[in-house]
Amino acid sequence: MDISTQDAPVPPPTTQTAEEKRNARGATRPGDRVFLGLSRGSGILLLVIMAAIAVFLTYRAVLAISEDEANFLTAFEWDANNTPPKFGIAVLAYGTVVSSIIAMVIAVPISVGIALFITHYAPRKLGGLISYVIDLLAAVPSIVYGLWGALVLVPHLNGLYGWLDSYLGWTGIFEWQGGAARSLFTVGILLAIMILPIVTNVSREVFRQAPQMHQEAALALGATRWEVIRMSVLPFGRSGVISASMLGLGRALGETMAVATVLSPSFLIETSLLDPGGGTFAQNIASKFGEATPLGRDALIASGLVLFVITLLVNGAARAIIARRKEYSGANA
Repeated sequence: MDISTQDAPVPPPTTQTAEEKRNARGATRPGDRVFLGLSRGSGILLLVIMAAIAVFLTYRAVLAISEDEANFLTAFEWDANNTPPKFGIAVLAYGTVVSSIIAMVIAVPISVGIALFITHYAPRKLGGLISYVIDLLAAVPSIVYGLWGALVLVPHLNGLYGWLDSYLGWTGIFEWQGGAARSLFTVGILLAIMILPIVTNVSREVFRQAPQMHQEAALALGATRWEVIRMSVLPFGRSGVISASMLGLGRALGETMAVATVLSPSFLIETSLLDPGGGTFAQNIASKFGEATPLGRDALIASGLVLFVITLLVNGAARAIIARRKEYSGANA
């Protein structure tokens, strides 16, 4: 018989042992199983806490909005303690968003510049000293920032306000009628100083993780230091800078004591950013909660729900931006 016509031997079927099955599933040792359970439980607990906060805020907000005689989204007044109650969040939403945008416009470019200087330009000792000062700024309490802003920053902004009025007052946005500089623009400057350490520290650590081989290759091809940063460091750290900016924005949106100390609140939306007035969600809650009636507290909680939703939307947008730029993330470099 021809050997080629014989059937090839069939290997016996392999059976997986119980240990191999456990290996395939993941945790094999008691410590691994405990850590898996703790980490999974922590994630579930976080979701439960977030859901509990959302349910609480929604329930109390519905109670307040059902009694509101004004439009909650568009009314330019906050009189929740009277009968009938009338309150709306239009001024608060405007002030929160505008002051946070001003803070981001000022803080993010400066923070990125400081981070690049520390990591790629400054000598080691000077970079360490600047990093130490930035860390100290991050440890300063909010109320200290507020007192400094009210006693030092506000009196010394008249010159800047006058300059903006002289050269940009024609736009209407930077028109100044005189008076104390207790406006949303001042709040934005103060918030920029407060979030600067957060954005700087995160950006600095991201830039330090930029692949050294990419930078050396660019230098070998004749690139200047700025070209190395532009072609290798900034693309690599883009997602990190976005994440750092969102962390800073989260603090700016929810800052309370510093804003309440500096701002002169009023329920008016001024065309000029330099006019006193306006308000934010956190500042309004802090200033009115102590004297609020039960319905007034529910109204303040309703405004807190709006701030909660805005923060979630901002974080979701940041995650979407980062997901679109996976090629620049440190994990994929």
